[in-house]
Amino acid sequence: MGPEIAGKRPFNPHFLADPVTSSSPDYQAVSGVRGFFTGDSVSSPSTPLAPYTACAGVPPEYCLPVTFDVGTNNQDLLDDPLYLGLRQNRVRGEDYKAFVDEFVEAVQALYPKCCIQWEDFANINAVPILARYRHKICTYNDDIQGTAAVALAGIFGALRISGQKLSAQRFLFLGGGSAATGIAELISQAMAMEGMDIAQARSRTALFDINGLMVKSRTDLADFQKPFARDSAPISTFVEAVKALRPTGIIGVSTVPKLFNQSVIEAMTEINERPIIFPYSNPTSRSECTAEEAYRWSQGRAIFASGSPFPPVEIAGKTLVPGQGNNVYIFPAMGMAVFATEATRVTDEMFIVAAQAVAEEVTDQSLATGLIYPPQSQILEASLHVATRVAEYIFDKKVARVSPPTDIAAHVRSCAYRPVYPPEPLSPRMAAELRPPFDQSG
Repeated sequence: MGPEIAGKRPFNPHFLADPVTSSSPDYQAVSGVRGFFTGDSVSSPSTPLAPYTACAGVPPEYCLPVTFDVGTNNQDLLDDPLYLGLRQNRVRGEDYKAFVDEFVEAVQALYPKCCIQWEDFANINAVPILARYRHKICTYNDDIQGTAAVALAGIFGALRISGQKLSAQRFLFLGGGSAATGIAELISQAMAMEGMDIAQARSRTALFDINGLMVKSRTDLADFQKPFARDSAPISTFVEAVKALRPTGIIGVSTVPKLFNQSVIEAMTEINERPIIFPYSNPTSRSECTAEEAYRWSQGRAIFASGSPFPPVEIAGKTLVPGQGNNVYIFPAMGMAVFATEATRVTDEMFIVAAQAVAEEVTDQSLATGLIYPPQSQILEASLHVATRVAEYIFDKKVARVSPPTDIAAHVRSCAYRPVYPPEPLSPRMAAELRPPFDQSG
C-alpha cells in the first residue's frame, strides 16, 4: 500500500486494525479473544473494529480495517486455483520490515491523527513492530498490551477481595510468549508506579515454558523474555516451581489444557489463603483448568478468572461466579479515549489506568460472589467510565491534541456513537400506500 492508493479513500480514519496476512502451517498468530488463525484461513480485520463501536461508542465511520497479505507458506493454498491471496511464499526479514514501514509512513502522511492497532501478529513480528513504533506514533498491540491490561484489571479486582497490595504479589506464568511477557511487564510497571524499583518489580514475576523455568543459564531465551529470567537453578515441573517460588498468583497463557492440575491448585492453596488462579488460554478446550476444578481443589478459596467463559459453581452452599478476562473490557475503551482526546501516543501507563478503572466498575455484590470483572451486559457504561479515566490521564500528561474540556466525562459521552435514527416523515406517496395499522404513527 502506498500513499497514491490509500489516498483514494474518501474518509479520515482514526483507527486501523491490522491482522497479519493469510495463514501458514506454522500458525503465524492466534488471537486470544476473537478466535484462531488456522492453516487455511485468515481472521477478519473488521472483527476487532466492531467492539470499538458496540462496546465503547467509537463512531464506525472513523474505523478502517486493513489486512496485510505478504504471501503464504501453505502449499495447498498456493496450488489452489481458487485461492485469492498473494501467490508467493511469505515475505520475512528486511523486506517484511520495509513493507510495514511503508504502510506506517503512508498512514502518517494521509491520516496523521490515526491510531494503528496491531492485531494477530506472530511473536516474531508483534514484539519488534510494537517496539519500533510505540514511541513514534499513536499505536498499540491489543494482543500484547490489551491482554496485559485485562489481566492486570483482574489482579486489581482480586486484590479488592484479598485486601492485599499489588507490591506484595508474586506471579508465576505458564507460558513465555509475548502475552506472558506483556502481562508481566505491565504488572511490573504498575508496581513501579506505586514506588517499587522496576528491576525489583520484574523479579517478582517468573515465566515457565515447555523447557521449564526461565533462568539466566538458558540459551534459548528471546530478548523480550530475558528481563524475567531468574538467577536460580533450573526447575523442570510447574508444581515444583510453585512450591519453590511460592507465588500468590498463577497465570496461564500456554494454550495447553489441564496443566493447572490438582497438585498445582492444592500447592497454591497451601501457600495462600486466597490463591489467584487465572487460566487465560482459550478456547475452553485449551484452558489450563476449569472454574469448577479451581474452586473444588481449593475448597472455594481460589480467586478465579479465565480466558473462556465458565458457568457458576456451587461450593458448600455458596455460588461462585467465575469472571472472563476478555480484552473487550480494555481496547474499545482505550480507543474511545484516544478518539475523544486525539492522543498522540498510547503508553503503558494508560493501560494501567484502564485496568484500574475496570476494577473500579466491579460492585461489592459481584466481589462477594468471586466475580472480579464487570458484567458484560453493562459493557458500554463500563467502557465509557474507563475511557473517561484514561482521557483524564491523557489530558493530565498533555499528550492530547485537543484542549481539555471542563467536563471530561461529558465530553467522552458526547463523542460516543449511538445507533438511534431520527424519525423522518413519510412522503405523501408512501403514506398513501401504507394501510392501517402500518401508518406513520406506528
